[in-house]
Amino acid sequence: MHGTLTNLLQSYGYIVLFVFVGLESLGIPLPGETTLVTAAAFAASGHLSIYRVVFVAAAAAILGDNGGYWIGREGGLRLVKRYRRVLHIDEGKMEHARQFFDRHGAKTVFIGRFIALLRTWAAVLAGVGDMQYGTFMLYNALGGITWALLFGTFGYLFGRNLPKLEQYIGQASLALALLAALISALFIGTRWFRSNSSRMAAQISGIAARIGSSDTLQRFQKRHPEAWEFIIHRFEPDEYLGLHLTVGLVVSIAALWLFGGVTEDVIHHDPLTQFDVTLLEWFQAHTTKSGMQVFAAISSLGSPLVMAALGLAVALALAVRRSWLVLAVWAGALGGAGVLDAFLKHIIRRPRPIYASAFLHSYSYSFSFPSGHAMGSLVGYGMLAYLLVISWAHRWQARVAIVSVAALLILAIGVSRLYIGVHYFSDVVGGYAAGVLWLSACITGLEIARRQPHSQGR
Repeated sequence: MHGTLTNLLQSYGYIVLFVFVGLESLGIPLPGETTLVTAAAFAASGHLSIYRVVFVAAAAAILGDNGGYWIGREGGLRLVKRYRRVLHIDEGKMEHARQFFDRHGAKTVFIGRFIALLRTWAAVLAGVGDMQYGTFMLYNALGGITWALLFGTFGYLFGRNLPKLEQYIGQASLALALLAALISALFIGTRWFRSNSSRMAAQISGIAARIGSSDTLQRFQKRHPEAWEFIIHRFEPDEYLGLHLTVGLVVSIAALWLFGGVTEDVIHHDPLTQFDVTLLEWFQAHTTKSGMQVFAAISSLGSPLVMAALGLAVALALAVRRSWLVLAVWAGALGGAGVLDAFLKHIIRRPRPIYASAFLHSYSYSFSFPSGHAMGSLVGYGMLAYLLVISWAHRWQARVAIVSVAALLILAIGVSRLYIGVHYFSDVVGGYAAGVLWLSACITGLEIARRQPHSQGR
């Protein structure tokens, strides 16, 4: 495909650029972004003008999106209305689509220009959602011009290494698409849960009632009333030492089980360690200089220096608010994670991968299991997300966003340690498991302290 595109640009220049970008924006899945980058690379070699390349790409994007918008608004909306019974789309769902584009249409149109797949369909969906044309046109123009300038500049500056540039841009665009899909899935799932929570609660209550009325439990309840009352109170959401303690114990036990299993495999060199080597070699075979720079930067977000700076900043904020209990738990969470990491490394003493010498000055006496970056980032960013949720984020959308960003950041830091070759896969998993164990203990302890009654309770 790249060879065909190159030949077409050499023969027809701006016309091919306009057609490919315009048709992609119209809703036809053509490689418009690749065409723009390739045309900009041609401009760098003197075959085309970079100013005309950017102008033609921006104009094609804006006009193509306009065509897609009107196709969606006239044809798509009419088609949806005609076959809405077949598509199971009622007026309520159509109204939800209109409200979505009223509230988020501007962001969707602008950001969609930079995301694979969404770039092709954003304008059509805006038309189907009956988005106001004036708003659409404004953000469509802003997105098209910004996109053409940004990717035209990339192609012009890095045109000498065009295949790798196209690969990185494609990977970044796909990553953004997956991120958008993940956020959308979380958003839809959360809304579904909220709208169906009453029905689910009723079903769970019914199941619990049937289980509670069984002969075995009835006999247990009669013979051991105090034990039965104790169990019931452990599942009360607002009870002191209630559901939060039960969930904390379950999570801690699961994390301890996972950590124990991984540690046993590492010590006894079980098949997991063979997978470690295979995955490490795969990463090293696919690393690039630019990739190393990117993932090294991501990895630094979980470094002791950054975590210490984060710990100090949050500690100062908590001190200003005089939240002494939370401050004590925050300091214990971060400090305890550091102590736990050093202790486990000293006990297990697993050597680093050979590739770690390129990044670590302390390679010869620094141990590998568990990953301190994985554990520290999970405890630090996880605890920060928890504090933001309980003290600042009152709307469920904000809570979902905070938890999602924290989870993605923690996952990215773990992957970065594999990419730059300083840890094995089991190191990262072990770090996550130990981090979940310690984070669960800290959050559970804080919840118990926050809910402690003034008078003597159960």
